[in-house]
Amino acid sequence: MTAVRPFPVYVGWDSREDIAYQVCRHSMLRRSSRPLDVMALRQDDLRQRGYYQREVDPLASTEFTYTRFLVPALTEYRGWALFCDCDFLWLGDLANLIDLTDDRYAVMCVHHDHNPPETVKMDGAIQTRYPRKNWSSMVLYNCGHPANAALTPDLVNSESGAFLHRFQWLDDSLIGALPETWNWLEGWSQKPDQGAPEVVHFTRGGPWFKNWQDVDFGDLWLAEEAHYKESMKELEPELA
Repeated sequence: MTAVRPFPVYVGWDSREDIAYQVCRHSMLRRSSRPLDVMALRQDDLRQRGYYQREVDPLASTEFTYTRFLVPALTEYRGWALFCDCDFLWLGDLANLIDLTDDRYAVMCVHHDHNPPETVKMDGAIQTRYPRKNWSSMVLYNCGHPANAALTPDLVNSESGAFLHRFQWLDDSLIGALPETWNWLEGWSQKPDQGAPEVVHFTRGGPWFKNWQDVDFGDLWLAEEAHYKESMKELEPELA
């Protein structure tokens, strides 16, 4: 039997939120029935490798505001890959999301109509409003789709944030829709009557920030953090 190739997953990384990245990664790996290859999108690393050359944007709320659009190039324009922000808590099996991939589309995401009332988020970052907000916070990229050949590092380094976050290198017909449960926005999406969504996105700010402790499903994130830290303790003898 041929082994299943690990599915590539790129998670945005920000120096202010390393613990958010670690918990995000931990939550998806321990619940996925399919092997995953989870990688951090670190801006400094991408600069050193020549992929990322944009000047620092004072309006960018995270260090991965633009680097997320390098995923097709990083995969050498082959196969499917997932990107998500680091402020995600994965409660469902990611294999079930991968099963939704449809080769007709160049990208697939949740088509939010998100107009946040807050003016700030996280640790004081500006909360901006724009069309298709949060569509790009979790994207299944069909990296080998011909339309994504246009998404070169040169384009990512030169085009506006509006152009990139609205997927304007694509015809709208190539942007597939996913169920909202795979990018459930805390503080905006309707809370399920029972249970929890497949993925909680702490888009306003999460429990790793002191001012964002009391949010929906924050207790589940804190429990996941505790599980992650305990797993790290168990690994310490092996790492010594």
